[in-house]
Amino acid sequence: MTTSVLVPSSLSREAEDKREATRKLGYVARAATIFRADRLIVYPDRDGETGQFDGGFVETVLRYAATPPYLRKEAWGKRDELEAVGVLPPLRTPSQTGSESNGSGSSRQGIVTEVGPEGRVRVNCGLQHPISLNVPPSMAVQEGERVTVRISSRRPVRAKLVDESPPGFAVERTDLSAALGREDAGVRIAASRYGEPLTVGTLGTLAGRIERDGMTVAFGAPERGLPDILGIDQTAVEAAYSGQDDANVEPNDLETGFDLWLNTVPHQGSDVVRTEEALFATLAPLSLRT
Repeated sequence: MTTSVLVPSSLSREAEDKREATRKLGYVARAATIFRADRLIVYPDRDGETGQFDGGFVETVLRYAATPPYLRKEAWGKRDELEAVGVLPPLRTPSQTGSESNGSGSSRQGIVTEVGPEGRVRVNCGLQHPISLNVPPSMAVQEGERVTVRISSRRPVRAKLVDESPPGFAVERTDLSAALGREDAGVRIAASRYGEPLTVGTLGTLAGRIERDGMTVAFGAPERGLPDILGIDQTAVEAAYSGQDDANVEPNDLETGFDLWLNTVPHQGSDVVRTEEALFATLAPLSLRT
């Protein structure tokens, strides 16, 4: 069971400067962290991209935000896209801070700094110095690769490489259709004000499916909701979920790859719910369990 969050490459299209664009992406990373997303996927919306804040910028800032602070300097160095990363809020995942990151059996993200002979590598995982570790037979690593290190003791250092994804969420960049077509996509949800209003009854049904199968939730961009990005008429989405007997559009007629279009702020008091706000409003109820 996995949770994937999909955001468009045009996510920062309305930002006036790099500082504002970076701050917005920081809130997206916070939402992904708080609600334990496994993947944060940037899908292309080239028609909605403006100026310098394109998909490359969005992906780079989100990847930087997902990188533990003790690895950022080595992993990223200095890049133009990262000029304003000082405004990013800390994610404070257990793998990055607090007693859990140093405790017995805790996992940390590391970067392979050197591949040596006899199946050994040196890894920087935020300790005082890079450490030398054996590579498990099931793994093949190369210099610069990010790996997971399980630390059982810091003094003396006792650690090992483990063949599992690093803690936190992974950032990917792929087409929307490919993301929705993954075998582990689970319940595929389009977050849109034109979808079915979220109710206690709807949530009761959804919670069991999500708990069993996981979920993939897609969001739109400022002034470009999912209907605009997908090139479909928003009135068709509204009609499909209107519940009226005379509606001539059914949800299955939309053929967008989603199982459900869902309005998680059915009585919004603002004309616009920003994407980063929609993430919190959507992932919070969908993270409830039966």
